[in-house]
Amino acid sequence: MNVVLGVLRKTLAWLPFASLPALLLGTLFFMVSLTPSLVPRETLVQAVLSGVSLAAGYAIGLMLSALWHRLEFPPLPQRARAGIRAVVTVLCVLAGAAALWQASEWQNGLRALMEMPPVDTVRPFTIAAGALGVFLLLVWFARLSSLVVRKLSGALSRVLPGPQALLISIILTALLFWNIGNGVLVRGALTAVDRVYAGLDGVLEEASPRPDDPRKTGAPGSLLDWEELGRTGRAMIAAGPDRAQIEAATGVPALEPLRVYVGLNAAPDPAARAALALAELQRIDAFSRSTLVIATPTGTGTVNSSGQQALEYITHGDVATVSVQYSYVASWLALLSDPEYGVETARAVFAEVYGYWRTLPTDTRPALYLNGLSLGALNSELSHDLHQVVGDPYNGALWVGAPFNSPTWSEVTRNRNPGTPAWLPTYRDGSAVRFMNQTGLAPTGTAPWGSFRILYLQHASDAVTFFDPRAAWRRPDWMSGPRGPDVSADLQWLPVVSFLQLAVDMMTAVKPPRGYGHRYSFASYARAWAMLLNRPDWSEQAIEDLVAFVNPPD
Repeated sequence: MNVVLGVLRKTLAWLPFASLPALLLGTLFFMVSLTPSLVPRETLVQAVLSGVSLAAGYAIGLMLSALWHRLEFPPLPQRARAGIRAVVTVLCVLAGAAALWQASEWQNGLRALMEMPPVDTVRPFTIAAGALGVFLLLVWFARLSSLVVRKLSGALSRVLPGPQALLISIILTALLFWNIGNGVLVRGALTAVDRVYAGLDGVLEEASPRPDDPRKTGAPGSLLDWEELGRTGRAMIAAGPDRAQIEAATGVPALEPLRVYVGLNAAPDPAARAALALAELQRIDAFSRSTLVIATPTGTGTVNSSGQQALEYITHGDVATVSVQYSYVASWLALLSDPEYGVETARAVFAEVYGYWRTLPTDTRPALYLNGLSLGALNSELSHDLHQVVGDPYNGALWVGAPFNSPTWSEVTRNRNPGTPAWLPTYRDGSAVRFMNQTGLAPTGTAPWGSFRILYLQHASDAVTFFDPRAAWRRPDWMSGPRGPDVSADLQWLPVVSFLQLAVDMMTAVKPPRGYGHRYSFASYARAWAMLLNRPDWSEQAIEDLVAFVNPPD
């Protein structure tokens, strides 16, 4: 215990409490971090976020204090300094406590918008203690870095002028900690996580039995082994609906939907897996269907079940879907560990399928659409370029929860029609690109769908879509004007803090119930597919009846 108290006393001694800007900014950042953002936060997540925000505000305050002294502005009088410091410290503590007290109401307001039950309390003491612990840990790391810089600078100053020695020591220290963090800690963590996901991917679950129908991937006669599909692939192939379920739901004759899935272990490289996917499509005569969809999976290899089921109900089973796995870890981990691998696979699959599709007679070949959720949407968009398809374009795409860095989404949103919100924009006359959310389609012009069409399905509360790196220094467009139906009016923008909030939101975007955040419902998918495929037989009432009949679980 004495050792712990000694370390704590030394740590606190490092804190320059005399810096009033550091106290004020640190407290302000801490308070704003408690306000709602796009996703409700759990206690531990909030504590870490508040601790990092407190440290960021404190660091900026220290830099402003250093700049004040460097510019030789007059300091506070010696007599008044202690009194002012004491008053400011008390006021900061009281302000932080008031924000902690208000935090429950802020979070419950956001939870109400997402139809989530309220919480009695956000555990203010737990958050305060956790935030202080994170803050002290970051202070300790900063002081350790400073110590390394001073030691290196002192050694180098024997052979170099002082400013040069300081600059080189800063660079060397940054490289040292970067290599330790990225090369040892991050890579080690990614390797461990990869092993865990690989083990999960190989689990054979009773809920996904091997099919007997030879038209199913992995069944007898298939070009792919059932075990090689991976857990997410087996789940996609084994899931409903089948022909009988579609007919029962719609009351009209249907076909048995066709699905092809190629797992990561089915072939050694993306090109071989893409060729295998095309061969399996040809084996089951998928090109005789009226609609063919290339569904790019998420990082875990998942093809969203609600979206897949909605597609098959809307087309009455007259559809074939093909998907090829490129990873089995979460999308954000796949993006960190090997971001190009998903693009490489998506390009190989598109080239194979589209290359064969365009050789077929135009009056008998299926309508070709692309589809993807999250990282799958981004990779789907990057699966081809304009020159590749301009002579014979595919029919369109449904991209759901497209990440903020998707090139087409970014360009269209940036150049949206004046007066339309960034979270549900309209683009030109709406003949080529449209947007919709859980409340329906954005108002568009009178122009009908063209022969090529893109539909974006997105929620205003989806941080995967609306994360903005520039939120660190400027207010995102979607915060201006009217807010989305699932975005709190209490959400405030503050430099740095809003960036940290959105970064946390992006990692927890799948926590809300379906219909909010990064979770998209069967009903939204059904409306999106009916709109994209231009199916006049699916009225709003017919879709509502379908949703009531299917009643997909959350």
